[in-house]
Amino acid sequence: MKNDLFSIKGETIVVTGGLGQIGSSYCQALGEYGANIVILDSSEYNLGSSHNTTKLIDAGQAIYIKTDITDKNSLSEALKTIELKFGTPHGLINNAGLDSPPNSSSKSNGPFETYDENIWDTVIDVNLKGVFLSCQILGSAMAQSGRGSIINIGSIYGILSPDQRLYEYRRNSAEVFFKPVAYSASKSGIYGLSRYLATYWANNNVRVNTLTLGGVFNNQDKEFLDEYHKKVPLGRMAKSEEYGGAIIFLLSSASSYMTGTNMIMDGGLSAW
Repeated sequence: MKNDLFSIKGETIVVTGGLGQIGSSYCQALGEYGANIVILDSSEYNLGSSHNTTKLIDAGQAIYIKTDITDKNSLSEALKTIELKFGTPHGLINNAGLDSPPNSSSKSNGPFETYDENIWDTVIDVNLKGVFLSCQILGSAMAQSGRGSIINIGSIYGILSPDQRLYEYRRNSAEVFFKPVAYSASKSGIYGLSRYLATYWANNNVRVNTLTLGGVFNNQDKEFLDEYHKKVPLGRMAKSEEYGGAIIFLLSSASSYMTGTNMIMDGGLSAW
């Protein structure tokens, strides 16, 4: 077995939503493996912040490009910048997404019967259309170059229905709270898009896989955590950094015969 089986050293990897909790942990892992990192995010990057991507950017190993992934022109401009700096990307992690965490407002977490269609549109735009456009612009460049690996980030709620019992504590406090439909619907769509592109670009040597995440700890309500932990055989939520190994595997030649498939890392939640 080659010593460089998992090597991505010198390869250019684009991470959408790279300033977020999980996205920045991907960037850290990529940095440790010597990749050139491109962070696309709609948020402003504060150069004076203590964000864990600061060292990567300061060292010239990463660049940040403010990008709206729901806007094709914005992505096209980002690609031009990437190609000038690093050339055509070798990998793309479609991580950017919107969710409604347990402490969200009732407007975004109301019952299905009255769920706000504007919120639906916003979530679908980012979580599904944004992945479509990112693949269309960045993935097409990779296909033209004849190589690449795309990782579309899925969610356990894209393959399983959310367990509304996890949020009973909110409803017991006279709040109206249901895990909303848009997140599940958008994440479910990721799998079809990934399989389509895996076959469509197979002859271009571009692999497309999904990585399905379980819940990630982010200081959620104790009541929620207690109930969620009961559903997971490993008895806890994931730590952001625990997904780094899967990212490296899917981007590297270690997974060279893997495309059109879904890797699930959920602590065993979907096993029972």
